[in-house]
Amino acid sequence: MKKLFWVIFIVMFISLSACSQGVDNMKTLSVSLDFQRFPRQYTCDGADISPKIHVGNIPGGTKALAIIMDDPDAPVGTWVHWVAWNITPTSTIPEAVPKTRNAVKDGISFTQGINDFHKIGYGGPCPPRGHGDHHYHIKIYALDSTLNLSGNVTKQMLEKAMKGHILAWGEAIAVYSR
Repeated sequence: MKKLFWVIFIVMFISLSACSQGVDNMKTLSVSLDFQRFPRQYTCDGADISPKIHVGNIPGGTKALAIIMDDPDAPVGTWVHWVAWNITPTSTIPEAVPKTRNAVKDGISFTQGINDFHKIGYGGPCPPRGHGDHHYHIKIYALDSTLNLSGNVTKQMLEKAMKGHILAWGEAIAVYSR
């Protein structure tokens, strides 16, 4: 019986080891902001402009970047604040990207979709008053191709289109409360 236990244990160990070999060794981008708590100008209480985002470790072969910013602490479920793709690969995503479908800022091109405010482009943090800190996840994806998306593109549509094209990704998290 003891021998059978060890045989089963070894077979399971080898099987699990073989499975782990198939795990995608996706690279990680380094994503950072100049703050940990959103300054007012990047929120609905201020100018509501997009923040500067620093991106490092962009892998060779990257044809475009994509952004998804959301708030999982929203009382109605995860709230999407920004959806953008076909961003020119760059180490600095500039502040105050215009809120148009096809935007250019400081020589960097963007295509932007619809946020949960039902507007194109960035919609800054705007949690309910007295709801405490909300955590805003800014995820950046390095893609091996540009994406051909049309219409009012949502987070779900972008995520579906990115499948099989993500070379690396990373995120920064900052908080805001009112």
